[in-house]
Amino acid sequence: MSIAICPGSFDPITLGHLNIIRRTSKIFDEVIVCILNNAAKTRHMFTVEERLDMVTRAVSRYPNVRVEAQSCLLAEYAKRFPGAVIVKGLRAASDFEYEFQMNLINKNINPELETMFLTADGKYTFLSSSVVREMAMYGADIKGLVPNELIQEIENKAKQWRN
Repeated sequence: MSIAICPGSFDPITLGHLNIIRRTSKIFDEVIVCILNNAAKTRHMFTVEERLDMVTRAVSRYPNVRVEAQSCLLAEYAKRFPGAVIVKGLRAASDFEYEFQMNLINKNINPELETMFLTADGKYTFLSSSVVREMAMYGADIKGLVPNELIQEIENKAKQWRN
C-alpha cells in the first residue's frame, strides 16, 4: 500500500491545499494530512484542535484521506509509515528552495524518506493561509480561496482577532 503524507500548518486550509491533497489522493492508496505546528509561526489564528476539525471536514469527500495532528518533527513522524512519501505543493521557485532544503534536512533525520513535489494549479499560485488570514482580518471576501463550508468560521475568527 502506498502512503503519502501531506504536511502543513493549515491555518486555515485553502483551496490550494485541497487541490494538492485531491491530486495526491489519486496517486497514493492512502493520504495522511498531517497538521504540524511551524515553530517559525509565532501566532496561529486557529488552535490545533480547530485546524484538525476544519481540515477533517474539508477532506471528508476523499475516502482515502485522513487527518492527524502531530507535535514532532515530520521526518520522525514519517518513520511510523515505512515507505511513506512526503508530498509538498510548490507555488513558485522560492517555495522550491525552501522545500528542497527541508527535504535535505528530513533525509538527514530519516534517510529512507522521499519527498515528491507537486506544482500548484495556476489559479492557486498566489494563495496561502497567510493571504487568507490577512484578507479575512480586513473583511475582504475570501470566497473562492477556502472551502465554502469554512468561510463563516474563518470570518468569525478574524473578527475576534481584530477586536
